[in-house]
Amino acid sequence: MKRTLYIKFLLAYLLFGIFGFIVVATFVYSMTLDRLRRDKADNMYQVATQIANTYAADLYNSETSLETVHGELSSLSKYMDNSPIWIVNPSGRLVLDSSRMLEPGKEIVITGFDPTITGSSYYTTGNFWSSFNQEMLSVFAPITANYKVQAYVVIHTPIATLEKKANTFLNISYLMLIVLFLLSLIILIFFTELVYVPLRKITRATEQYAAGNMGYEFSVESEDEMGYLAASLSYMAGEIARSEDDQKKLVANVSHDFRSPLTSIRGYLVAMQDGTIPPEMHEKYLGIVINETDRLTKLTNELLTLNNMSTKGMLLKKVDFDINSVIRKVAESFGGTCMDKNIAIELVLTDDKMLVNADVDKIQQVLYNLVDNAIKFSHHDSSVKIETTEKHSKVFVSVKDSGIGIPKEDLKLVFDRFYKSDASRGKDKKGTGLGLAIVKEIIKAHDENINVISTQGVGTEFIFSLPKSAAMDADDEE
Repeated sequence: MKRTLYIKFLLAYLLFGIFGFIVVATFVYSMTLDRLRRDKADNMYQVATQIANTYAADLYNSETSLETVHGELSSLSKYMDNSPIWIVNPSGRLVLDSSRMLEPGKEIVITGFDPTITGSSYYTTGNFWSSFNQEMLSVFAPITANYKVQAYVVIHTPIATLEKKANTFLNISYLMLIVLFLLSLIILIFFTELVYVPLRKITRATEQYAAGNMGYEFSVESEDEMGYLAASLSYMAGEIARSEDDQKKLVANVSHDFRSPLTSIRGYLVAMQDGTIPPEMHEKYLGIVINETDRLTKLTNELLTLNNMSTKGMLLKKVDFDINSVIRKVAESFGGTCMDKNIAIELVLTDDKMLVNADVDKIQQVLYNLVDNAIKFSHHDSSVKIETTEKHSKVFVSVKDSGIGIPKEDLKLVFDRFYKSDASRGKDKKGTGLGLAIVKEIIKAHDENINVISTQGVGTEFIFSLPKSAAMDADDEE
């Protein structure tokens, strides 16, 4: 995100404030003034109608005198903020003015007086045919007697008074707009601190990561979604960096493990070719060359297996099978190796038959790798114990040896690819360091766990779990 985006946001904010004041100054003022004018006209018309039906009607019915009506209307005018109240006959002659006493014999005529000027309304604005030197709001109410309009009650009020009230409301609107503007400014500040600044950090970090700088560190001190996003991004970069390191280590280990046997093979073949190794010794060294090629083949196959597990995922063919039977077959396959080292395989199996639900071929490979390791690192004249136990719908398989053990500091590395402890390198001549990594991937694909317990000089135990078959659970319930 570029800073220009933030500047544009600020400009938009300022424009919002400016247009807000313009809108208030124009539309709010005009609408307020119009509303005040109509409300005032309504009130004045009600009073004018009441006068026309009472005082003025009594006057024209000769039930009261002009002086009495003048006195009443003068009092009423003061109550209405000194708004002049007139009685005007249809010809425009002023009959009564609440603000003054008309001189006897002096006739005041409003030239051009026309009560129909209001149209469908009951009020008009202007100087009332030049009767005032300012704009007035004037309301008409007819006085009827003997089914004939005798005159009109006209009440006036200055428009300036209404404009003053409208300006008061306008000032209140300005004040509210300023308060709203300040509140939105506070929100903008919070937005800057809580959203924009963290987003800038995250954007900068993504640019660094995109450029290959996975070691770039940043932090967002927040426990909301923004903080979670930053933590996830940082974690992703760490995982990518770790993956790159693992890839470099993989290439280095593969190169090393391929270079050694290839060097040996080439050395022996050249020696046989140039006569350094006499013909009678060729068979011996050809056997060594074949062993080295077998080692390379095993390494290649295990690398392909791991690669397929990582890229395509592992396809499992889960079936119910007897894990005890598989253990017995694996143990039998190591009979010759155990005889050479005088190692006994002890089987401690729960029940004669223990059904689990898993991929039988993959689990057989797990057992083979674990037993192969156990025998490989066991001392002569010792034993390897394979045990099964059942707990909470799980079957736990343990492979335990009495061998050299694994150093404490290396326990967390045993399932890493190409891992070989210093103590095991002398005993594992043909190992690739991939067997336990394959075991881990297979158990993980079954959504199960494998753990290792080891004491250096005493022995090592691997324990993994498998789900017990539903058929076994049904039998147990019966």
